[in-house]
Amino acid sequence: MAEDQNKGQGDQTIPENYENLLDDYSHFAPPAADEVLQGTVLSITAKDVIIDFGYKSEGIVPIEQFQTPTGELTVSVGDVVDVMIEHGEPPEGYVLLSHTRAARLRIWDHLEKAHNEQLIISGRVLGRVKGGLAVDVGIRAFMPGSQADPRPVHNLDLLVGQDIPVKIIKLNRRRGNVVVSRKSAVEEEINVRKSATLEHLVEGSVVTGTVKNLTEYGAFVDLGGIDGLLHVTDMSYGRIGHPSEMLHVGDEITVKVLKFERTKERVSLGIKQLEPDPWETVAERYPMNGRVIGRVVNVTDYGAFVELEPGVEGLIHISEMTWSRRMKHPSKVVKAGDQVEAVILEVHPKERRISLGLKQLEPNPWTTIDSRYSVGSVVEGRVRNMTDFGAFIEIEEGIDGLVHVSDLSWTKRVKHPSEILKKGQIVQAVILNIDSSSHRLSLGIKQLQPDAWESFFQSHQVGDVAHGKVCRLASFGAFVELAEGVEGLCHFSEVPGYTGRRGGDEAPLHVGQEMDFKIIKMSEAEKKIGLSLRAVSDDEEKSRLGDYQRQAAAATSTIEEVMSLKDRNQG
Repeated sequence: MAEDQNKGQGDQTIPENYENLLDDYSHFAPPAADEVLQGTVLSITAKDVIIDFGYKSEGIVPIEQFQTPTGELTVSVGDVVDVMIEHGEPPEGYVLLSHTRAARLRIWDHLEKAHNEQLIISGRVLGRVKGGLAVDVGIRAFMPGSQADPRPVHNLDLLVGQDIPVKIIKLNRRRGNVVVSRKSAVEEEINVRKSATLEHLVEGSVVTGTVKNLTEYGAFVDLGGIDGLLHVTDMSYGRIGHPSEMLHVGDEITVKVLKFERTKERVSLGIKQLEPDPWETVAERYPMNGRVIGRVVNVTDYGAFVELEPGVEGLIHISEMTWSRRMKHPSKVVKAGDQVEAVILEVHPKERRISLGLKQLEPNPWTTIDSRYSVGSVVEGRVRNMTDFGAFIEIEEGIDGLVHVSDLSWTKRVKHPSEILKKGQIVQAVILNIDSSSHRLSLGIKQLQPDAWESFFQSHQVGDVAHGKVCRLASFGAFVELAEGVEGLCHFSEVPGYTGRRGGDEAPLHVGQEMDFKIIKMSEAEKKIGLSLRAVSDDEEKSRLGDYQRQAAAATSTIEEVMSLKDRNQG
């Protein structure tokens, strides 16, 4: 029985001893030199990191292998790390280990898996090298410049220092060469995101995107693998000169899908459409003849645009800025940035147009002109403008009158107002006519002086003899200046001795001759005076004959008186 008991006790101790032996043996069987082991950090000294890697002796790794280039420690007690047996003379009681070699082997395994399975991994761009960039993917890899982005990159330095997604496109473990591509990784990400975006993208939907690029005409927004165009006119109901006034690259914005062409993958976006259109209720908020205050945002040749609120602008036409007609450019009245008050003249919501007026803030001077001026009164003003048909004279702000060329002088034949007037000259004139409804005022300058014709007709009549000077000749007669601005016609038939034969008599009168003419015809309505030299000669002959007859009669009378006296004396 004792043997059996001992035998049973022996049977019970065999497994325990066997396990202890196996455990002890494992301490004596060192791992292979190229085997990657996992160990636990036991302690950290100033120079080394002590690691328990499951061997009878603890391992030791130089602390430099767990430090960053700046000297920061990357492990702490209790961390599990990869190590390998390192060749070399270890400190007594320790096994020399290498964390760097183990990490490198792990990295290569990871890179081979990523290459074989075409996985996307992360890398940090270290700097520029010939033909591309150096990228840290655990080891130093090369990325050609053509693989930096799906679109051409003109400045590769912009990627230096960035963490980027890459795919391994070439790997040679034996030579230690790795070539990576950001382009492939980005394209894959874009395709994945695009597929997800296209599934949910519909017109009218509200989506979130990131501003990718700005141009003069708008902004491109990344919606997730597909870009949409946000035109500058769809950014705000207000005036925007350039998209940069509202957006910046990298901004995350909410937009509305206005149009989506799925086959061409074209997306039109809008921001202002997220808010109500202010023009829908503009007629209620801006009633006719109401007064408003706004800011001048633009001045053109034909008027000024005034912002009444964001998205709502009105136009003050140049003709509505002042009652005066002489304003040449709106900039003489308003400038961009000015705060102005105006009157609402017209509102057209459908055409998105509001007409404003400045001059309506002041009373229209034409409405009271009839009570302030009368026909025949003399006024004074400045010559503002001249045309071929007359001159415009401003007699007060907003009131211009026209002096027609025919009303400049009684005596001169005026072809252009500049012969009498100068621009800017202060002159007096007589009001000839007032048409307040048409805003027209007729003036005259010659009416300031009496009409020379009228004066002549009042002081002369048919049969009078007037002294005159031949001023010009015609084929039928001579025009004679009788007074300043007054001419009469002496037909050649009224010149003594003129027969009118062709090629015979020369013109009986010459320009510059001065002589007396008899008035034989007068027409005040037509301003025509007929003259005769022949009548003057006839009168002179009659006068001489009368004188002769009177002298003869006197002589006869004297003779008769003498004979009568003689007879009386003889008797």
